[in-house]
Amino acid sequence: MHRLGSRFTAGLPVNPWSGPRRMRDVLREVRPDVVHVHSGLVAPFAYDGARTARALELPTVVTWHSMLDGGIPVLRAGTRLLGWRESRIVPTAVSRAAGARVETVMGLEPGSVQVVPNAIDVADWQEKVGRRVPDPDGVVRFVSTMRLEPRKRGRHLIDAFAEAVVALPDGAVRLTIIGAGSEDELLRRRVEKHGLEHLVDMPGRLTRAEVGAAYATADVFCSPAILEAFGIAALEARSAGLAVIARRGTGVVEFVDHGDEGLLVDSDGGMAAAMVRLAVDRELLDRLIDHNAHKVPPFTWEIATARAADVYAQACSQA
Repeated sequence: MHRLGSRFTAGLPVNPWSGPRRMRDVLREVRPDVVHVHSGLVAPFAYDGARTARALELPTVVTWHSMLDGGIPVLRAGTRLLGWRESRIVPTAVSRAAGARVETVMGLEPGSVQVVPNAIDVADWQEKVGRRVPDPDGVVRFVSTMRLEPRKRGRHLIDAFAEAVVALPDGAVRLTIIGAGSEDELLRRRVEKHGLEHLVDMPGRLTRAEVGAAYATADVFCSPAILEAFGIAALEARSAGLAVIARRGTGVVEFVDHGDEGLLVDSDGGMAAAMVRLAVDRELLDRLIDHNAHKVPPFTWEIATARAADVYAQACSQA
């Protein structure tokens, strides 16, 4: 591991003056067979890495981990200006949804960007299925684990839950939001505004073990984000046996089919309606939970590394 941060940049590996030079020196020392760049919408270090690898004519794979929305016109112009469309890099993304944005940016045919997915220790989360404890009073328990930042849309989740509560008997549902971030106080005030203090828990940041314990007392995981390139938290919850409610068009659809692993919705109102549906239709909820408890999602590290090896071989063959 070579850390390229500097005191000048407060430890961040972003240094427009000497960063690319230091990266070039490292690549010449390591002499890699393949350079794998992990990029996002705002990723100057990743862009420096790709540019440096390209200049050294090294086989290069780039994996995008974000949806690129909001930056597509600028990125499209940049790739055209800098000649990235004609370069020999192998573009990949963590999901088909994210890959579609990359295809738009690079002017590629639909379906030409391959998926190199994220992965989790699926067996570890599956082990938590046996610990699940149904609520003795029949309350349907929703949970969401996220960074409490605007992009994750915690406010919209609380509003959707408030809408669902109005349509259900008192005390029929509860919501737990796990995480920390800049919107912590804002979300707590949102809960108070709706008068939901008795139905919404916000325990803050939890350890991995504590998250697993929380999932053992939950039924449904909610993913309100629209710009979710993959959705590791949702995958962990789905692997732990929870049903999932998520937005269509996001990376969550890689492991959630509507009506099998959960429900996919098109709007915040649709999320509220899905909450009501699962609270009322217990047969459907039990079927989704049972399905997820017994069907292992194909996102193990073995599968992810095999996909990576395939694109590495492709990068080497066309370099």
